[in-house]
Amino acid sequence: MPEGKRQVEIPFEYTNNFIILTVTFNGLLPLKFIFDTGAEHTILSKREISDMMNVTYEREFRVTGSDLKTELVAFLARRIRFDIPDKVTAPSMDILVLQEDYFRFEEYAGVNVHGIMSANAFSKYIIKINYDRRVITLYDRAAFKLREDGFVSMPLEIFRNKIYLKTQLSIVPDSLAFVKLLIDTGAGLPLLLFTDTHPLLHPSANAIPSNIGMGLGGYLEGFTGRIHEVQLGTFPQKNVITYFQTLDSVFNAEHLNKRNGLIGNTLLSRFFVILDFQSATMWLKPSKYYKSEFVYDRSGLSIIASGNNFNRFTVQNVLPHSPAYDADIRKGDEIVRVGALPTSFSSLADLQHTFQKKVGKKLKVVVRRDGKLIRKRIVLRDLI
Repeated sequence: MPEGKRQVEIPFEYTNNFIILTVTFNGLLPLKFIFDTGAEHTILSKREISDMMNVTYEREFRVTGSDLKTELVAFLARRIRFDIPDKVTAPSMDILVLQEDYFRFEEYAGVNVHGIMSANAFSKYIIKINYDRRVITLYDRAAFKLREDGFVSMPLEIFRNKIYLKTQLSIVPDSLAFVKLLIDTGAGLPLLLFTDTHPLLHPSANAIPSNIGMGLGGYLEGFTGRIHEVQLGTFPQKNVITYFQTLDSVFNAEHLNKRNGLIGNTLLSRFFVILDFQSATMWLKPSKYYKSEFVYDRSGLSIIASGNNFNRFTVQNVLPHSPAYDADIRKGDEIVRVGALPTSFSSLADLQHTFQKKVGKKLKVVVRRDGKLIRKRIVLRDLI
């Protein structure tokens, strides 16, 4: 922090359930990084940027992708300067630079992102995340006092710069599983469980096969459903949308620190969150969204964004027997209009929000297929 400062507020964008910071790279170039408590290292995914700035690479690393199988190639770059102007400076950070842009985050979130900022970069400070105001506040440890009522503390485990919470959850009532979950602000989902790490962590009865997200290494496949309850300290969350992933049986579980899954932003954003890496403690306080319903897509469409402004939308997947499937919308179709509005005026988040509207909502959709415009009609309904 600047000398004499005891705290600073860092604004962030909150897009498609991701915290995105604008950071100046080596004193010259403003870049966008995901703020990620689930990342061991800070990663630049666009090697062309570091090449252009004549960054020297010291050695090659192999990094495991988020599918927990794919091996990615990265290079160590030392003494990189990061600035969040007038807020904080890191004059000499070590980062990893990916050989290729395995991330392809733009497709999934519809916004330009250049890498991942490990929360460990801020770990000398107390970190408070205010999702409502879109602000991260860093506090000097010596000056910090918890002055607000309503916060509940819970112990964390720190391993390889990542933070873990031991808690309990129920897939169905009267079936209690004690689990260790990664606290992961780099995940734009509520809850992800690894099905083969605990005998009670199987997909719920309402779960459907689905694309469960995008990460380093590409798209992840699994199941999506709802579980009865997960406990965060003294705060229960019920009927939580949960993603289920099966790990490769040959994968070394030690690499995962024997965790059973992760908690992402869609769940964390219902709280004010304070993190202290030094004392391995997290404090939570419910926000006004604490009791909001967890809403899932009601169309059956998975959509990716492309184009200069990320406003060209292509169907990446269609769930069988969903409203979009019944309307004969197909993988590869380009969505050009929903209702009266051309999609060129929308963001990916806008489009996804439209497909989460109330059950029974009728949507007129125009798609482009093989150069022809085709009109479709979707009636939204609950899928899980």
